[in-house]
Amino acid sequence: MTTEARRRTAVLALLAFAMLIVSLDQYIVVVALPEIGRGLGYSTQTLQAVISAYAVASAGFLLLGGRASDLLGRRRVLVAGLTLYAVGSLLGGLAPTPVVLLVARAVQGLGGALVFPSTLALINTTFPEGPERNRAVAVWGGTGAAGLVVGVLLGGVLTQGLGWEAVFFVNVPLAGLALLLAFVLIPADRGREAGRRFDLPGALTAALGITLFVFALVQGPNLGWASPGVVASLAGAVVALAACAVIERRGRDPLVPPHLLRNRNLATAVAMAFMFWATFGSVLYFLTLYFQDVRGYDALGTGVAFLVPTVVVVAGSLFAGRAATRWGLRPTLVVALAVGAVGALALGLAMSPDGSYAALIPGLILMSVGDGISFTVIFIAAGVGVADREQGVASGITSTSTSIGAAVGLALLVLVADAGTAGLTGDSLRVATADGFRTAVFVIAGGIAVTALLALNLRPAPEPARRVQPSCPRGVTAPE
Repeated sequence: MTTEARRRTAVLALLAFAMLIVSLDQYIVVVALPEIGRGLGYSTQTLQAVISAYAVASAGFLLLGGRASDLLGRRRVLVAGLTLYAVGSLLGGLAPTPVVLLVARAVQGLGGALVFPSTLALINTTFPEGPERNRAVAVWGGTGAAGLVVGVLLGGVLTQGLGWEAVFFVNVPLAGLALLLAFVLIPADRGREAGRRFDLPGALTAALGITLFVFALVQGPNLGWASPGVVASLAGAVVALAACAVIERRGRDPLVPPHLLRNRNLATAVAMAFMFWATFGSVLYFLTLYFQDVRGYDALGTGVAFLVPTVVVVAGSLFAGRAATRWGLRPTLVVALAVGAVGALALGLAMSPDGSYAALIPGLILMSVGDGISFTVIFIAAGVGVADREQGVASGITSTSTSIGAAVGLALLVLVADAGTAGLTGDSLRVATADGFRTAVFVIAGGIAVTALLALNLRPAPEPARRVQPSCPRGVTAPE
């Protein structure tokens, strides 16, 4: 292995590690929620805000983080994101009141919004398009997808053994290590390209609009869709996004270059990323509640229950790069999503009030195969045909779509799951809750099938350019 190959391998390991840290937090806190509620005095109605604070802050600034990585430097943005993430995690572990914890979660979300797009942009600019990039994104995607389910397991272990504060403190040394390695392994950023501007008004109005929109979606089920806060947030989101559209149309260097939106693979990947998180991303939420509220698992037992899907997701993600290279983006995604839809259907059928864990395993395995492969290949597709100078904003657009999809999907699915539980208590509530979760997972299966149809819109990735030797007169040897 050459020196350059070793350097790129080390950079990939660091970026995958950074992605793992951010992904862990998506669900590491979910398992600890009951303990957090008891420790800080959250009510049942306000406890969900611990998750919402991260989701809202992250969604609003992903696009800004992607654009900043293109213009200000990808290493600078990654370092800033890891720093914010570590500070937010430390503050969360030390939080004495619910308000301080919500502020800490928002800081974590902002850090994640900088780390996510900058890591993907660094991979797409470090590895050339084709098999090398496919393998690299597979490693990155594998750690990201695994982090979602590993977070549930780790959250259970830490909460059971050390208390809820540990799910925050664990991030501090991890983010600190990644921060130090970033200075060692990633080359310093170059100066800003002449003539390119940040478009701060467009970035701020976009961030405000997306933040308000996601806040309304997340809080709608709790506050009521007709509540003043939700209605005001939706109205503010419309105004801010309309202002952003006007600013972007008139800007010389817009936040999202118009030609990027005409990239068929990127546009399709953005739509699929939305659907992926609205479906696959919501399953972990319902499974976690199913294990705890219906089956009575404790935090550790819930974490252990996710061991099977964790292993399968990692294996599927690592296989995804080779599959995309061998069979192409479209066939790989269509098959993976079809497998995932069948898995969701099988999982829903097995989610009964008193069913065994063994009955869930076939559905968990099939869903995890589809999850791991689809997650990785969607992000491979998002980088196809995008110039290096715009990989950051392309990553930001795609990752923003995932956050909005997660908020929209969960808001709608919670309504479906809770439809038959009003006024019930005791065992009747437990049975109705299981029925609601089953119905929600059936809806998820249909959503995954729709995502497979979207994959048919993808175009094959172009073949890597091959160097052609110049022709020479007979008897003359071409120079080496």
